[in-house]
Amino acid sequence: MKGVLLVNLGSPDSPAVEDVRRYLREFLMDGRVVDIPWLARFLLVHGIILPRRPRQSAEAYRKIWTSEGSPLIASSRRLTAALRERVGVPVGLAMRYRNPSISDALEGLGAQGVTEVLLIPLFPHYAMSSYETAVERVRDLAGRRGGPRIEVVPPYYDHPEYIRALVASAAEHLEGDYDRLLFSFHGIPERHLRKSDPTGRHCLGRADCCAVASSAHRTCYRHQCFRTVGAFVQATGIPDSKWSVAFQSRLGRAAWLKPYTDQELARLAGEGVKRLLVICPAFVTDCLETIEEIGMRGRELFVGAGGRDLIRIPCLNEHPAWLDALTRMVEGFADGFALGPCARAGSVYKEQKHATIRHESGSMDGD
Repeated sequence: MKGVLLVNLGSPDSPAVEDVRRYLREFLMDGRVVDIPWLARFLLVHGIILPRRPRQSAEAYRKIWTSEGSPLIASSRRLTAALRERVGVPVGLAMRYRNPSISDALEGLGAQGVTEVLLIPLFPHYAMSSYETAVERVRDLAGRRGGPRIEVVPPYYDHPEYIRALVASAAEHLEGDYDRLLFSFHGIPERHLRKSDPTGRHCLGRADCCAVASSAHRTCYRHQCFRTVGAFVQATGIPDSKWSVAFQSRLGRAAWLKPYTDQELARLAGEGVKRLLVICPAFVTDCLETIEEIGMRGRELFVGAGGRDLIRIPCLNEHPAWLDALTRMVEGFADGFALGPCARAGSVYKEQKHATIRHESGSMDGD
């Protein structure tokens, strides 16, 4: 029997400091997130980050926590339930970190007789710290259990179904009055691009690397973000003078993808932008990074720098157009057409998996 597994990033079980600490420990000890040798990662996480960060993060989580719990978990559950009603196969939900766990989700699908799973990572773009770690964790746990067979939906950053859903989710806001639209993507360290570059020399090797054809683009998060923006702008007809791109949520002192969202918010306000729309295409579900970082702190920063209003466009969440896209993925899989609407020439993920993704010695252990 065929089944479906949706995988999102995760959230603490509650905004209590200890639960936030457990979540951060699991998240930051992932060698695809903090990609340094295990001992150095252990000392950094346990000696520097965990003694202080959980209390700060718990305060932020309390600001967004609802009667249903974590917004990310609650929305993901609603999306899963809605998809389950539409398709004729079992649908499970898991988080890469904490609960509901991947192990429990696989066990639940197995109890329903599922032997083939369509894995849909809820990450439109390829990054070792999101898409890759989720896929590899599912494959690892499924392999330990002797099954089921896993079919993976490849990154869908420029697929018409995803772009259509993204445009539909923003349509109401784009019809109103605004000065600028900011695409704010989750940031990643620049070194992650270089590690995920199968050529070993293309990514960040030249200023226009994302515009020059290369096999590196299959695993280049930055290129894929720009492709999302290009497709969105083409679909909506937004003039070049009314949009810009930035990357948020940076952590630590290493160089991350630029420009940084906080600096871009201040710059735009300083240039006279008064009414700013912000959309976060790398997140399909609203979470701490969209609700609190952009909608609360980002708005405060923008207004404090001279802007008048920052309007955060909600993520796809359970938007009907997004549910339509997921339904078509599942229907294609159930009917025997590999990967449904996200199929390209062959399985892109298989090509990615067998590419030479270079990691530092020791950086992949401890997960």
